[in-house]
Amino acid sequence: MKSKLTCSDSTRETQILSTTISLRLEVLVCARCADKPTTSLTECFSVFAFQALQLQAGNKHCLVARSMCYLKLGDTENSLRDAEASLQNDKTFSKGLYQKAETLYTMGDFEFALVYYHRGHRLRPELQKFRLGIQKAQEAIDNSVGSPSSVKLENKGDLCFLSRQAESKKVKQKLQVKAPKKDQKQQSKVGPIRNEKTERQLLGELYADKAYLEKLLKDADLIKSSTKYGMTVEDLILGGINYLDTRTEFWQQQKPIYARVRDRKLMQQRWLPERKRKPSEVARYILKSMEEIDMLLTSSCPEASCKKAEHVLKTIQSWSEDEIPNKNELIGNLYSCIGNAQIEMGQMGAALQSHKMDLEIARENDLPDAVSRALDNMGRVYARIGKFQQAIDTWEEKIPLAKTSLEKTWLFHEIGRCYLELDEAAEAQDYGEKSLQSAEEEGDVEWQLNASVLVAQAQVKLQDFQSAVMNFEKALEKAKLIHNDAAQQAIIIALDDANKDFIEELRAEQRRERLESFRGTNSPGNWCVKQHRKFCFKSKIVKSSSPQ
Repeated sequence: MKSKLTCSDSTRETQILSTTISLRLEVLVCARCADKPTTSLTECFSVFAFQALQLQAGNKHCLVARSMCYLKLGDTENSLRDAEASLQNDKTFSKGLYQKAETLYTMGDFEFALVYYHRGHRLRPELQKFRLGIQKAQEAIDNSVGSPSSVKLENKGDLCFLSRQAESKKVKQKLQVKAPKKDQKQQSKVGPIRNEKTERQLLGELYADKAYLEKLLKDADLIKSSTKYGMTVEDLILGGINYLDTRTEFWQQQKPIYARVRDRKLMQQRWLPERKRKPSEVARYILKSMEEIDMLLTSSCPEASCKKAEHVLKTIQSWSEDEIPNKNELIGNLYSCIGNAQIEMGQMGAALQSHKMDLEIARENDLPDAVSRALDNMGRVYARIGKFQQAIDTWEEKIPLAKTSLEKTWLFHEIGRCYLELDEAAEAQDYGEKSLQSAEEEGDVEWQLNASVLVAQAQVKLQDFQSAVMNFEKALEKAKLIHNDAAQQAIIIALDDANKDFIEELRAEQRRERLESFRGTNSPGNWCVKQHRKFCFKSKIVKSSSPQ
């Protein structure tokens, strides 16, 4: 029994050790990918993976780790063999699926690579590497065979060319002369003829390295020498050339020359003068862009809204005034959108500059609505950063430009609120009453509530507690009317405080009156009056008591 336990424990330890080694190998190989590891380092990783497999044969993690090493060494056959072996007992092993897909992609088999990328994505949709694999495999396929949207099928002509093609094929077979075996061998030695221009385009900077290796191969003395590891220099040179040839074939499949030429033309078109846009296209672009900017800002995405507005601003600035008749007005509007987004991001200094740009453009082009908008936003920024006097000056400049009663209600309320922050209660009460009057003209109950609260708060500071209580009571009625529970609670607390202050004021006034009345009854003049009345009363009594 004891030996069985020992054997089981040793097996478990072996499994843990091999799995740990394989996982560490995966981390090391992945970490070295960005550093472009040398062949010797990758070979060391491969040796470690082989040792881990000796501890536990068939461990899927070790197989994937060794497959990664083989792939880094350019040995795609062994890499594919290990990747398939890791999936032998578990077809849903995501690491094995990804490694097989990567190997197939490196081999240039993009269609099957795409299949395994999709399988892994269905099993582990949260892993980004499968999404990237699908994208790059699909792109490689499109570059190789073209996109389906680029193919236009037509039903013109007939099928006679098929019969003519078959006849010509038979004629060629009859006239074909078999080449001698010696020539076939020579052809196999020579290998495929490469186009130097195509090879230069595919290899890019590596073409100079290949030319250097081919030059070294012509040095007879050099290629016969050996390294300290026993390899000949000729084998090393041929290995490097073979690797570059393999990469050339892969890159040719992944992105052929015609695809590179197409991309280059598209890049050049970006630098060419753009064709004249139609007014409908310009209007559609501007309308859609402004809607996206507003939607992003209202959706609590100020950063995205700001970036979008800046991008549209650069685009419109590059267009002529012939294409956009109201170009300056639109630029000012975009500066306003950027400033509003910067306010939401807390960038008050940048927001103030953006709104000042909007104001400057509006004044230069005589746009009163834009001037009103810019002054409105600048006042908001000043109020947010605590510069209440500057906010008051800015908003008071906007008052003649306000068109509706609702706009005046908000404007008067904000100016009164700033005066209240500056402890100038009389001005705050005045603007609060103006705001309340405009709100009543507009019939807006919510702003009537806000204006009544502002007036009441100003009256509290002025110690007019009786009026403050009346206005708080009016505000409470408005809050109940619009079912604003939070406002009701806040007003009840403020009303309670105002009532207490009012009662305290009444008591103080009563005490003052009593004190004044007490002082009045005990004054010297009143004492003389009392003494005179007593004397007169006594004299009357004496007269009445004397005999007739």
